[in-house]
Amino acid sequence: MPQTAQTLDAAAVRSWCVRALDALGREREEIDAINVYPIADGDTGTNLYLTVESAARAVEALFDEDAPDAGDAIRAMAHGALIGARGNSGTILSQLLRGMASVLAAGHDGDHLARSLEAAARSARAAVAHPVEGTILSVATAAAAACDGGGSLVTVARGAYEGARNALEATPGQLAVLERAGVVDAGGRGLVAVLGALVEAVSGEAQVRPTGTTHRPVADDTCAPESGPAFEVIYLLEADDPAVERLRARLDALGDSLVVVGGDGLWNVHVHVDDAGAAVEAGVEAGRPYRIRITHFSGVTETRERTQRAVVAVVPGEGLAGLCAEAGATTVLARPGEPPASGELVDAIRRAHAREVVLLPNDTDLRHTAGAAAEQARAEGIRVALIPTRAAVQGIAALAVHEPDRRFDEDVVAMTAAAGATRYAELAVAERQSFTSAGVCQAGDILGLIEGDVAVIGQDLTTTARTVLDRMLSAGGELVTLIVADETPPSLAAALERHVRETHLAVDTTTYRGGAGAPALLIGVE
Repeated sequence: MPQTAQTLDAAAVRSWCVRALDALGREREEIDAINVYPIADGDTGTNLYLTVESAARAVEALFDEDAPDAGDAIRAMAHGALIGARGNSGTILSQLLRGMASVLAAGHDGDHLARSLEAAARSARAAVAHPVEGTILSVATAAAAACDGGGSLVTVARGAYEGARNALEATPGQLAVLERAGVVDAGGRGLVAVLGALVEAVSGEAQVRPTGTTHRPVADDTCAPESGPAFEVIYLLEADDPAVERLRARLDALGDSLVVVGGDGLWNVHVHVDDAGAAVEAGVEAGRPYRIRITHFSGVTETRERTQRAVVAVVPGEGLAGLCAEAGATTVLARPGEPPASGELVDAIRRAHAREVVLLPNDTDLRHTAGAAAEQARAEGIRVALIPTRAAVQGIAALAVHEPDRRFDEDVVAMTAAAGATRYAELAVAERQSFTSAGVCQAGDILGLIEGDVAVIGQDLTTTARTVLDRMLSAGGELVTLIVADETPPSLAAALERHVRETHLAVDTTTYRGGAGAPALLIGVE
């Protein structure tokens, strides 16, 4: 007999995330295929998957540190969805989870779940500038209405799921574009998958998956995309409430499909516009926009010929992203404490739009994530070679010898050899007292890590860097690569270059700016 949960505790939230991600992973392609509203761009399933992946990663991080309570888990799920929300439906889903969290943080039984679903549907509608029936909003409203009487946790979850399924089947009768295409709403179907995962998490019973069509024959020409704005613009925004209200009005006048979700100073902004620059400028006037994503709806990536080969590189700073982009690579930015998920790497591989892709994770901890992304891309017919680069300096060395005109295998071998011949080091600041391979460090100490292990503990950045550099060059080397962050004193690179000239006469030095978010100093020796 399956175990049923009486309350939505932290373990159940974790299970919900895992099951929702698994369900969306299975159904992603089918959901993408029925995506005809608001733009027939075929990415709703992918966007929902990436949104839930970010939510799941945030919850998993809690369990890495300690045993969280239910309130912490549901808040982490909602926050993770907010910062990782993609597309129209993903943004709305993040607000649904935020609305649920506002109630479930106070109680975790069936009655609280019922009230949380009502709060979720209400808050999601409020976040959309012009709500439309026959969409994920209708499905969310029906889910909440179906469990209005409350009851046990499993009863409420099942009621919400069945109410959502019935509402999903009704969406073609509410929205003409769905009726013409013979499909149900893609975002609504994704929500049904998420609610089905909730039932599985609290009951242990698998749910019947909905289909993507209305089972009515349609003509071959009924699925043509409708005209609309040229760009989708999404960004996170740090701003206060009054500024966001002004932003809503400004963006509403610029375009459509406007969704602004969040609160407490952090917002996720989504809009379809013809003037992408104006949409971003409006965000700058309201506060601090970042993680800006602009997607063109023209279908260029679907119609243009694929290139033969491309490189996708994960980089730890904006300066390195620019450097690698100039070298022709498609980049994925890894921010401190926020490594990219496999879905983001797959998305970058797709954006590279090539038959062959060389993937450079540039981080030991991303080995499994990059491997999963490579497998998924291969399943989509893309030839992917994963070079296990462990640091950004190894990725730069590999990119320097990349030649897209030679045979794929030869190019991969040359890039792998260049990366493997590059020893790497990093300087970091200790956050707390701890035991290391070089002894005990105190909070604030400068740590010199060589090949991932602490080799030097110091108190001064320049002195520690010189010691690390000398140890690396004692084994030989012809070229030193220095990557310095924006926050690092500019005198450090100059001092190290001078030190190499004076003490290692046959060694050349190259310095790059890592930009914001990069480690204080990265060192490569070839």
